Amino acid sequence: MIAATATCAAAATEAAAQDPGEGIVLNEQLQLGDVFAAQTLDVVDADDQVTVSTSAVGNSLSGAVETGHIEVRSTQTLQGNVRATTDLTLGGDTDGVVTATTQANGNYIAGGAYGGDLTMDSTQSVGDVRIEAISNLPGGTARLIGGAGIETAAAANVAALAARDGHIDGTLRQDSAAVVFSSNYGAVQYAPGTTTFSSQALGNVVSYNGTAPASQDLRLEQRNTGPLVQAGTSANAGNGWDLAGRARAGGNQGVFANQGGSSVVEAQQDNAARVWAESIVTSYDFGRATSHAQASGNTLSVGNEDIYVRIDNAQFNSGGVQADASFAGAYGYDAYVGADAVGNSVTGFACAECGATLEAENSQTNSGNVSATARTTVGGDGRAVITGANATGNAASFYVTRPSR
Repeated sequence: MIAATATCAAAATEAAAQDPGEGIVLNEQLQLGDVFAAQTLDVVDADDQVTVSTSAVGNSLSGAVETGHIEVRSTQTLQGNVRATTDLTLGGDTDGVVTATTQANGNYIAGGAYGGDLTMDSTQSVGDVRIEAISNLPGGTARLIGGAGIETAAAANVAALAARDGHIDGTLRQDSAAVVFSSNYGAVQYAPGTTTFSSQALGNVVSYNGTAPASQDLRLEQRNTGPLVQAGTSANAGNGWDLAGRARAGGNQGVFANQGGSSVVEAQQDNAARVWAESIVTSYDFGRATSHAQASGNTLSVGNEDIYVRIDNAQFNSGGVQADASFAGAYGYDAYVGADAVGNSVTGFACAECGATLEAENSQTNSGNVSATARTTVGGDGRAVITGANATGNAASFYVTRPSR
């Protein structure tokens, strides 16, 4: 079935015509059936780039305000499965870079404030369904001369906000009971170029990016009660010069980055799902091999390269969090393996050179098991092996630092 899509730019234009500087968008979307997107690619001896994009989404709303003020009230409900799959067959030599992106989202909302103000009241909910993004490059005979960047990403609820010379305020509610699954498998014979396979699975996601001058005052409510959020990557080569596999899984995530103005965030995150990230990398002959897995129950990051940050954070994690990373090879040079797992994590920072004020209230409770495992095997001859495994129940970091620009 086709995903329901609304664009709030058109609605905002109509409202502004009636009352200059003011607008309102009322959106209600209900998706009951399944949404599938599938693509199969069979290419032999490609002389130039190979680019593939596969996307499936249940409900989508996007728009922006450029002057004045707009208010968005949105409800998005998904009760069907969402699945995106990409199957790749690459025969002979592929001389150009292979780029393949496979993405599945349950509910998606995006809003921007550029020279204006945006008020959001958004509710997103996903039922007991499956959200899946899957990519396969099997066979072990592909020769990726130009290298590759192949990625999969799956999320139940996504809210993406941006501001420039504007202000965004409001409340974002996200609730998921879904299984979220992201899988990326690749087996190649020869990869002399930089070759990366990555997977990402997230229950609820909110992101904000503001460029000076910009500001935000947002309330975030995220709840993930699904049985599983899993990201799995398996990257395999006979001879890989610069081969990487990465997997990232999270129950709830909020990322707020701002330049100019104030940054105020009130967040409540509750994760009960099992969160598992696994990265497997193998290469018989290897130059540089990297395997990294990252898993988190709840994550919040609030940063402002200006004078004021205010964070009110409450995080509860009861789901198990597991990160597993491994590499196996025979003959080569350098192997890097890392696994990082955390139940609850919050980071806040502001600009030191601006004479910044950072205020934070933080409460974190973790009752789930947290584990991180790194395994490395070099059966023949290698040069360097650098590994790390880090597991943390609750982590909080607040600091004032120099701006990165």
